[in-house]
Amino acid sequence: MNWNKSILLAAALFSAAVQVNAQDNIINALKNNASDNSKEGFKFTEVINLGNTSIKNQGSSGTCWSYSGNSFLESEMIRMGKQPVEISQIFTARNTYIEKAKNFVRLHGDQAQGDGGQLHDVLTIFRQYGAVPREAYTGLQADQSLNNFSEMGPLLQGITETVAKSRKPSSTWLKAFTAAMDAYLGEVPESFQYKGKSYTPRTFADQVVGINPDDYVGISSFDEHAYYKPFVLLIPDNWSFERFYNVQINDLTDIIDNALKNGYTVAWATDVSEKSFSWKNGVAYVPEKPFEKMSEEERANMFNGPKAEPAITAVQRQEAFDDYSTTDDHGMHIVGLVKDQTGKEYYIVKNSWGESNDYKGYMYATKEYVRYKTISILLHKKALTKNLSSKLGL
Repeated sequence: MNWNKSILLAAALFSAAVQVNAQDNIINALKNNASDNSKEGFKFTEVINLGNTSIKNQGSSGTCWSYSGNSFLESEMIRMGKQPVEISQIFTARNTYIEKAKNFVRLHGDQAQGDGGQLHDVLTIFRQYGAVPREAYTGLQADQSLNNFSEMGPLLQGITETVAKSRKPSSTWLKAFTAAMDAYLGEVPESFQYKGKSYTPRTFADQVVGINPDDYVGISSFDEHAYYKPFVLLIPDNWSFERFYNVQINDLTDIIDNALKNGYTVAWATDVSEKSFSWKNGVAYVPEKPFEKMSEEERANMFNGPKAEPAITAVQRQEAFDDYSTTDDHGMHIVGLVKDQTGKEYYIVKNSWGESNDYKGYMYATKEYVRYKTISILLHKKALTKNLSSKLGL
């Protein structure tokens, strides 16, 4: 083994030894945010429930953004009157890793690595690489039923970190990087059969999925930026420095409401690290009292039925982002609206953690939680009102 290969392998193995899968940590932590028999305390009445495909499980991978983003595209196919296809989430993730690795090396290693991404990455990859059905590219080994990137992710990061630290990157490092993904995920087929016809990733994206990436817009809300203007969202996983349109805090839920009423679902990036977000119970809300100030009884009853919520301000939202109380944890898919027995509205949220919670893979998030903890949303431009489209200059 030559010196360069020894250094590369050592860096990769060291990184693999110390890195812990963030998505697994989140899920494990959220198991503690639960109450017994909470489902009996909520009586939800469906208001809107838009077409969406089956619940998926991202396994031990930080690819929620690919699962939720592709779920969103599948619902777009339904909205457009097409027969939806399960789009390969790992094809999207794999090609995002490639583009992210290029940026990482070009920036001399001064950028975030890992499995994370943003909802718009799904559109970026669709535009550049196309798409394939999951049946043509699962990214699974013969003995696997769920993704597990706990070994591959750190190894890939070790490669790029070693290259970024070199005095002069070789012209072949990307071949080594993609070869490592091939070993774990399998090679991407140049062509494949789908329903009796032959496609490439490009022709499948254009002819079967049939969406136009330019038809979609990313939106967020932060008080430090000019409203109704684009800005670069400064979070580690926005590796491509994508710009989002900035709206006022109440616009976030108004936009989602208008979209759902007009048949459009919404992809949602948010913070799920809150004690008031319970995966097991399938509910997320903003408590009136901070968890640290609750009594043991109050903590035990956090999810035993509807609770009053404070009205979150734009200043509070900005402060929570700036002091890291709000973190960019997870991507999900908003597909509908319900009311509880008090008349309060919640969004129906499709997750990608399997069907292990009380609502078989779905959750219910209050509007106040969405106003407080949203990182960004992604939706079709036509889902916006004409007034808002005009304000944004779309």
